[in-house]
Formats: sequence, structure tokens, C-alpha cells
Amino acid sequence: MSGVAITVDDLAGPEVAALLAEHLDEMRAVTPLESKHALDLDALRAPDVTFWTVWDDSNDGRVLLGFGALRELDPTHGEIKSMRTASAYQGLGVGGALVRHVVAEARRRGYRRLSLETGSSEYFAPARRLYARHGFVPCAPFGDYREDRHSVHLTLAL
Repeated sequence: MSGVAITVDDLAGPEVAALLAEHLDEMRAVTPLESKHALDLDALRAPDVTFWTVWDDSNDGRVLLGFGALRELDPTHGEIKSMRTASAYQGLGVGGALVRHVVAEARRRGYRRLSLETGSSEYFAPARRLYARHGFVPCAPFGDYREDRHSVHLTLAL
């Protein structure tokens, strides 16, 4: 993934807003409203959330490949939020690079655990495989999450 940069983002760019809107639209289409936990633009700007974008600067122009966020639940526990790879770039390693980046940042912050919630349907199977490849294992609901047949909770001991 040469020419690719992962940077902290202020969520002000139109490309980011468009990819986030696509992400939220898909989540609404495949997940019941009461089970949708993806954060919108305003929620991703909260002070306890760090948001990164993945850009490819290697060709003509700058292309947004994906994004992800890390929310601090407490001083020892973080949560991966709103991970998304643009459709045209899925399967090329963007998600893996972003997971490695977020895990490294969680370790740098001194977290002892990093967790996430994703969907249980077949639509979310690629995401579950991605996280499993990076060592995440099933866990009980954490934070404000509750048992929900549409959700899978995963964690990684750091």
C-alpha cells in the first residue's frame, strides 16, 4: 500500500461526508434501527473520539480509501467505531492497515483492551473475519451495549 497515508481527520471534507453517508445508509439498510450503532458526523466529532482517514496520494489527485475511529471508553479501554473501506477498494488491505493503526494507537495510549461491536448478519462476515485475523475474540457486551441478536461484540487484550 505505497502512497497511502492514514491521518487524523477533522471530518470537514466533502469526500469524508459522502463516504460516511454511504456507510450510514448501508447500516440502515441491513440493520434494524434499534441495533444500529454507527456514529454520525456530529458524534464522530466528540472529544472522546479520534477519527482517521486513509488516502491514496500515489496517482493523479487524492483518493479517500476509508476511515475509522477510536473512542475512549475509559483510560484503559478503547472502542473501534465506524470502520469503512470505500467499495472500490475493499479487499486491498485498507481495512487491515486501519485496524493495525488503531490497535497501535490504543497500545500507545496505554489501553489494556480494545473492543468493538459489529453486525451478526452475513453482510458483516467480512468485517468479523478481518477483526478475527487481528486477534479479536467474542466477548460480552461492553460499555452501553446490551445483548442483541443483531450484534457481535469483540475484544482484543492489549
